[in-house]
Amino acid sequence: MKRIIACLMLLLGAVGFSQAVETPSQLKIRAATKLAKKFLKKQGIMGMSISVSQHGELIWSQGFGFSNKKPRTRVAPDETIFRIASVSKSITALALAKLAEDKWIDLDSSIYKYVPDYPKYKYDLTVRQLGGNLSGIRHYKDHAEYTYNKKMSITEGLDLFKNDSLLFEPGSRYNYTTFGFVLLSEVMQKATNIPFDTFVNDTIFKPLKMEHSMMDVSDALVPNRTQFYRSSFLKKPVLASAVSNEFKVAGGGFLSTSEDLIKFGNEIIFPKIVSKESLSQIVTSQHLLTGKNTGYGIGFAVEHSKKGTPKYYHTGGGVGASTLLAIYPEEELVIAVLTNLTGVSMQDFGNELESVFLD
Repeated sequence: MKRIIACLMLLLGAVGFSQAVETPSQLKIRAATKLAKKFLKKQGIMGMSISVSQHGELIWSQGFGFSNKKPRTRVAPDETIFRIASVSKSITALALAKLAEDKWIDLDSSIYKYVPDYPKYKYDLTVRQLGGNLSGIRHYKDHAEYTYNKKMSITEGLDLFKNDSLLFEPGSRYNYTTFGFVLLSEVMQKATNIPFDTFVNDTIFKPLKMEHSMMDVSDALVPNRTQFYRSSFLKKPVLASAVSNEFKVAGGGFLSTSEDLIKFGNEIIFPKIVSKESLSQIVTSQHLLTGKNTGYGIGFAVEHSKKGTPKYYHTGGGVGASTLLAIYPEEELVIAVLTNLTGVSMQDFGNELESVFLD
């Protein structure tokens, strides 16, 4: 009898142990959640949304903190709408690839083919160079331009920089520039005779069912849009100043959710809107006139993961926004992180999440 009871106890213990064992996926999510909470606290972030997919399926999606301080509203990854800042450049790049595939734009043609009235520079420059930060167009010259709060169209926004000289001969240097993407969006809407944001909505957002993605219109009331914060001198989140992003929508003016960005990322892995050949135009590193690779295609940084596999990504930093989108095509993995705080460095945290989900 004692032997039977002992066997039963061992059996029950084994069953209990088997039920307590976490799957590899659960272990990864637990580790990532721990990292996220630590990151949120250390950076003083009011609200953050993280979504991860693998093999085309959402495997983790979680909100941290609050989208609004008053009234306190928790972040929901399927609903809370953030500024995505320079991750907008990746969306612009896919729209450009579609235009190139459909023969609306030749990437290696002069921009003046599409905007003949744009001021002439000392050097000619191509559409591809605009999208690859090789054009010589300058970036923001000061904080005032970064936080510009005058509502303008894309065409009006050109006035901020169009009469400034190029910084260098196109192709001779790499210089990251949001203003280059402002000019790129003007090229795109002139080539199609369709407003840029309308074209992106009809070509990218609607087909991918990115139902919570749109241009950030400064005076529009957007349900579920987060408030935007900056850090005070006491490292506490306070409301950020208002900003108008309409004119620079292509380079940093879209709104989205982390789950919508997962849909976008999976389009880069499993393309349906464009062919793989067209996609390669934006996720292949460009090179300088010397032949040296820049590590940037069009709207995507092109690097390698810790495993040495391809990695396409973009970080973003805007008023009330610090963001990351990372895509690993071989592993069929997409990671999207959105926050509502200005000035957070996202690179290291992105690498930590990469280490968790690529293991």
